[in-house]
Amino acid sequence: MDLVNKLVAQGQFRVLKVPLGFIKALQWFFAIFAFSTCGSYSGMFRMAVECKNRTESDLSIEVEFEYPFRLHQVYFDAPTCRGDYKERLFLVGDYSSSAEFFVTIGVFGFLYSTAALSIYVFFYEKYKENNKGPLIDLGVTAVFSFMWLVSSAAWAKGLSDVKTATDPDEVITLISACEVEGNSCREVHDPVMSGLNTSVAFGFINLILWVGNLWFVFKETGIIAPFMRAAPPQEKAAAAAPEAYEQDPYAGNQGGYQPEYSQQGYNQVITLMMSHWSTAS
Repeated sequence: MDLVNKLVAQGQFRVLKVPLGFIKALQWFFAIFAFSTCGSYSGMFRMAVECKNRTESDLSIEVEFEYPFRLHQVYFDAPTCRGDYKERLFLVGDYSSSAEFFVTIGVFGFLYSTAALSIYVFFYEKYKENNKGPLIDLGVTAVFSFMWLVSSAAWAKGLSDVKTATDPDEVITLISACEVEGNSCREVHDPVMSGLNTSVAFGFINLILWVGNLWFVFKETGIIAPFMRAAPPQEKAAAAAPEAYEQDPYAGNQGGYQPEYSQQGYNQVITLMMSHWSTAS
């Protein structure tokens, strides 16, 4: 506990107020939402099959699916409208690769943001020592920027395919009883995809944050410093010199000692007062 208190006391939390630390904190925050909204998802949709013989109907066929969206392993039993016999059907598609890739990038982005924030706060001087820290940070940030682009785009396409594969209107076409005249099939409940839509949005927000942070990390490397144009020495001297005062144009013609007229006037007043005092006496 003493060690924790010491680290907190010595921490340079002001770095969180500058773009370098503030954006890293945003990356940490949005990475959590990105992988959690995708990795914790579970959905359900419901269909109804109404046969000519109402006793053979099933008006509540419930199908559940979840992350990582290996839909080809998800099955349900549907009536055949030929007695009590039912057929087992599987959904179509395996979209685990894009979903797991997206979640993996989110988790690693979260872990790296946590480590970077800790270094910024507690070891900022060592971070800038020999310029190695900013250079490593720049390289890792560039890699994550590219990974967020790839994973977000892949998951956006994967989500589109998941929506198609779990659309009750599409799944109904797999049920053979729905092709028989006299039978009626319909959807009862659509899956709620708002959480997955949010995960894609958070993915592209992370992309913007990581790409934007490249500039601020690049500034820490000092690579740009030699290319900054310095002001010419003449301009610096002119800016540093005090403004010259204007000299009296007649001073050069008078030459010699210039009396202090204010002092002469004062002496004359004293002399007149003394003369007046003597006369009065």
